[in-house]
Parts: sequence; structure tokens; C-alpha cells
Amino acid sequence: MHSDYMAVLISNWSSVQSLPENYVFPPERRPGAEEIQASKDIPIINLEGINGSERSEIIQHIIKASQDFGLFQVINHGVSRELTDQTMRIFQEFFMLPAEFKSKFYSNDLNSSCRLYTSTLNYENETIHYWRDNLTHRCHPLEDHIDHWPESPPGYRIIVGKYSTEVRKFLLTMLELICEGIGIKTGYFEGELSKTQLVSVNHHIPCPDPSLTLGMPEHCDPNLISMLQQADVCGLQALKDGQWIGIEPLANAFVVIPGLQLRVISNGKLASAVHRVVTHLEKSRTTIGTFLTPSNDIMIRPVDGVLTSQEPMYRGYTYNEFFSAFIGNNCEAERALQCFKLSTMH
Repeated sequence: MHSDYMAVLISNWSSVQSLPENYVFPPERRPGAEEIQASKDIPIINLEGINGSERSEIIQHIIKASQDFGLFQVINHGVSRELTDQTMRIFQEFFMLPAEFKSKFYSNDLNSSCRLYTSTLNYENETIHYWRDNLTHRCHPLEDHIDHWPESPPGYRIIVGKYSTEVRKFLLTMLELICEGIGIKTGYFEGELSKTQLVSVNHHIPCPDPSLTLGMPEHCDPNLISMLQQADVCGLQALKDGQWIGIEPLANAFVVIPGLQLRVISNGKLASAVHRVVTHLEKSRTTIGTFLTPSNDIMIRPVDGVLTSQEPMYRGYTYNEFFSAFIGNNCEAERALQCFKLSTMH
């Protein structure tokens, strides 16, 4: 049963001379031959002075970045360089493991506790595939999920377990700072709103023609908040004022992206960046994503603190309802949000 899967995982391909037909996008969706330079405009938040006199200035910087760009980079985030480097190395080693070992984790089941797949979870029904393999697993609470994780490379569970815990702390800190910045009571995002934590690792092997294919489609994150640790190869791009801009892989920085749930809870005050991934001709590229997502049946709605004189733009819904609308609308954020918009006409 697993031999078919071994063939479709791009990390199992030894060398690719030309781009297979089923990875070539129609002209209007291709990234094109022009290399998009890393932008110098992406906001960089330095958390070093967050507990001192600069706190309110840093928080305002976070809110402004979330409004203007829908993403930002964070330095001095408190997760050690040693741990981020070890974690990146262990994931890169995972994708280099023998096909037979990796095939044990191959799954297109969204509910699988640990799944390895290629392109998207809809691989069988796609006409064109994305140039990526992905390993995703649940991380919180750690003891409920760690036994489903790979045991190789050696140290995987210990290192990734420690990383997941540290990164969760970091993301909850970011949510606290956002609360402070937009006037929501402290602790609002703890518990059910940030209950599910996924680590999701994208791996892209060198691509024979980066102008014809994509590593990931353009999309908005449907969750609460996302964090990406990039390897040192540029590939992540965000849409700003109709133009794609490259997000430079800064040493020991995290990219933070407010998800669509933050957009709703903030009543449209915070944006969520549309982003995509392009491929690289010569280098492999690995990115570690961590996503915090509400539990399925928690109610989500614009929160009192942000409404004051403003009418709510969205009705309440459960995350499960939202996610169904998101998938049902082909993962198009605006169409999914439309399902929950309140009419402004009275």
C-alpha cells in the first residue's frame, strides 16, 4: 500500500532534470521568471525591552504591523538559538530519511495525529501539484501526542517537544501583547481559543524551473495565529498593495502572521497577510510553521473591548463552522468570511 506514496513524495526523488508536467501551473498562476527580492519594509519587532519602559512603544509597533502588513518578524523572542538550530536540523534530517521509513507516516487524513503528505491533502484529486512535502503533527498537550511522532532522527521527540513548548509560550506572549494593544482583557486567548497547536513543516527540494510552479498556493491562515521559522533560503512571499514581496530569512527571527480568527475577534482591526511560497533552483528549503487554533466548538465573535462605538462586523460562530466554510470556499479567505459578515443595513 505504501509503495505508491513513496513515489509521490518529492523528498524521495534523487534528482530531477525537468519539471514534471503535473507541477506546471497555467500562465496566470505562475510566479514568473523575475526573482522577487527580499523586502526591506517588513516590520521587525525587537522584544528585548518588552518588560521595560519601551513596552507600550513595542506593542504599538506590533499592532501597526498587524494592521498594515498582516505579518511581521520578531527578534529577541526568547527561544534559544541552539534550540531553533537543532530543531531545523532534525526536520531537515527527517526529510532525508529512507522512503520506507517515511511511508509509515503518509496520510491525507486531516484528523491524523501525525501526517506526512505531498502538495496538499487533496493530492489524488488535483490536476496540478505544489512542489512540497509536508509533515504536520499535533503538539499540545505534549503528552497526548508525542507517542505518535517519529522516533527518528534520534532525539526527534525530545528536541521537537522542547521546541513546541517554547514556541507555544512565545505565541501566547504575542497574543497577550496584542490584547494589551487593542484593549482586550488579559488572558482572553488562553484556554479554548488557543487550544490546538500544530507544528507543520514544509520541505521543498531544488526545483528545475521555479518560474513555472509554486511551493504553496496563495492563502490566508484560517487559524488564530501562526509563526514561521525559515531556513536561510528566501521563498516566502506576502501580497502587499497588489505586489508580491519577499520575506527575508533573518537569522534567529520568527515570522508572525495573525490568522483570520484574530481579524474577526479584533472586528477587522488586524489584518492577516495573503502569502505564498516559491521554489528555488539550487537549494532545498525547509520552513517550520507553528499554528495555534481554537478548539472546534468554541464560539468566536468580535470581542467587547474592540467594539466601543463600532458595530460588530461578524456574527458569532464556532471554529468548526468557520473551517467548513473555509474548505467549502476553496480556502478563499474573503469568501469564507463573507458567510459570517453581518449586514450593515439596519
